[in-house]
Amino acid sequence: MKLAGIALIVLGVLALVYHEFSYKETKQDAQIGSLTIQHKETETVPLPPIVGGVLIAAGVAALVLGNRRIG
Repeated sequence: MKLAGIALIVLGVLALVYHEFSYKETKQDAQIGSLTIQHKETETVPLPPIVGGVLIAAGVAALVLGNRRIG
């Protein structure tokens, strides 16, 4: 649980620092026989600040609850 908690906190901080992430997707426009026409398109996904806050809170909770011993 400790590693998962730290990973969630790091992801939360990154989400707060970088407000969006982008990825490239190849889309096919047409195909005639063996000829294929395609293009690459960049998609951008915005990350609201609440996402970073929730990830940080979940990471802290995982660290606190992970230290508790059952029994």
